[in-house]
Amino acid sequence: MALNEDAPWGDLTSQTLIPADATAAASLVAREVGVFSGGAVFRAAFELLDPTVIVELVVADGAAFQKGATLATVAGPARSVLQSERVALNFVQRLSGIATQTAAYVAEIEGTSARIVDTRKTTPGLRVLERHAVRCGGGHNHRFSLSDAVMAKDNHLAVLTHDGRRSVTDALLEVRRSLSHTTHLEAEVDRLDQIEPVLAAGVDTIMLDNFSLDDLRTGVAMVAGRAIVEASGSVNLGTVRAIAETGVDVISVGALTHSVRSLDLGLDVTLATSSQIARPTETAPASAQSTP
Repeated sequence: MALNEDAPWGDLTSQTLIPADATAAASLVAREVGVFSGGAVFRAAFELLDPTVIVELVVADGAAFQKGATLATVAGPARSVLQSERVALNFVQRLSGIATQTAAYVAEIEGTSARIVDTRKTTPGLRVLERHAVRCGGGHNHRFSLSDAVMAKDNHLAVLTHDGRRSVTDALLEVRRSLSHTTHLEAEVDRLDQIEPVLAAGVDTIMLDNFSLDDLRTGVAMVAGRAIVEASGSVNLGTVRAIAETGVDVISVGALTHSVRSLDLGLDVTLATSSQIARPTETAPASAQSTP
């Protein structure tokens, strides 16, 4: 889809300026430190357009790298390399940005029992890639879609109990009875007095939304291991450590995907030699290192 969007009737510039028999080689170079993600889609951007283009990944997804590092090499017909360049970079820059930001959050909570997870605040159509990038950075995934678990948020509970005939506990118990034993049930609360009624329904996870640090500590003590405790809201790199130290099990961070900055990676193109466009024996990219 991205290739078709970018060149629906071909690359007019390359077709006009670049000889059909010209070849090119290129290196994907890091302009800043980070964590790599998106190698497979970077390769696909070239090979789907032209299977004769050769892409070698120098580092694996999840590997940390320094400024100036070569992350991948590309060689093949110059027109194809130039036409695919922007699409390939758009993907790998964004995904590496997500992996790098996730790694920063994971580093902030090192030594605690909490884990960093993403949310459904992803780019429409790119969730599977962005969720992969979160894992590359050492984070974890929340439910993938609305079809994967029951998550009763404040608006759901308001509708369930609007007529006053059912309590939150009764409403959630009714939900629980309708579910398969394999289906996870999570409920969101935004006040301490809502915790016990929700726990009485036997939820698997309770989300404490926009709680103060003191209330998070109190909430964790009230739950006392009866459910997984998730903290959400007002999470950033300046607050995440203190949130983790309250004893919560999970910290969901929308910023991992909804406001990430694409990493500065560049594709440096040169003329190719015949040896550079000969398909080499496949070798595995460097294994993932500890994230910075």
